[in-house]
Amino acid sequence: MQNKTIYTKYPSLLTVFSLLLIALCSLLITNCQTLPSGAQAFLMESGFAPLDSGASAYIFGNVREVRPIIELLPIEELNDRQIRQMLDKTDYVAAAFFPAQSGRRFQLVTWGNYPSNANMGFTLHSGWEKRRGQLSGSFWYSSAGRISVALNTRQAFVAASLVNESRDPVTPPPGMEIPEGFNEFRAGAPLSCWLENPAPAIYRILNEMGIPIRFPVQKLFFNIAPTGEKFESVIRLQFENATQARGVAAILNLAGGFASSDDFIASALFLANPPVQNGQNIDIKTAPLSAREISLLLQMFSLY
Repeated sequence: MQNKTIYTKYPSLLTVFSLLLIALCSLLITNCQTLPSGAQAFLMESGFAPLDSGASAYIFGNVREVRPIIELLPIEELNDRQIRQMLDKTDYVAAAFFPAQSGRRFQLVTWGNYPSNANMGFTLHSGWEKRRGQLSGSFWYSSAGRISVALNTRQAFVAASLVNESRDPVTPPPGMEIPEGFNEFRAGAPLSCWLENPAPAIYRILNEMGIPIRFPVQKLFFNIAPTGEKFESVIRLQFENATQARGVAAILNLAGGFASSDDFIASALFLANPPVQNGQNIDIKTAPLSAREISLLLQMFSLY
């Protein structure tokens, strides 16, 4: 993980940076009084996420329900006592992950119940400067970490960059428009994600499955939900029209007859169950997966 030394250089701020780690499992200035328990409902009703446009992936998660996945992430700082305490105080997270060429790393908003004196940690360290923000009013910036943070007792707003430029971590309203069909798709799921440009990841996965073809997938959604002691995921591939979806479903059905049972990607993920066409979409239900296998799924889509 990049910038590990940055986090350990300012250990008293781990209670804030733990929020960044939550987003790696994976990621409301117009309504700052929204309670954590109402965060998902707000996102459903508004049709917008309080995140910037231009990201590669957007992820939403109920931290308490997907904690077993978070615990398995390959992040050393998750063993820190302060971070674990902060995770206990966070209910919901929305995050955006940006392509490297944008100069940005990620942005996130979390909802929880945080200490009223959390901002005091910034004033005690010379590595942080208080900056005026157009939307946040004020935020803290670390030039060493290239991170901007705005925090109150109910929410945290964080923006991380690859370049040294302070950025108000609060997104101007209305924020990033949620794709059509995504809210309905993710209803009730404790963790969900959409990829803006999924084609490169899909092509790579198909090649690993021994299917060296390309098809014009426009969006990729996926949900993760617990089922007993394991998890299940539903992956949705969205196409321009139903004809394209029908053709790809036929290809995947054909490939399923030749898939090796030893191939995790094929047997447990994309070809575990027959693809179901739903208009211009194809829905693929995975086999039951362990938390460790779910973390592999997230890595496949380059979410961390």
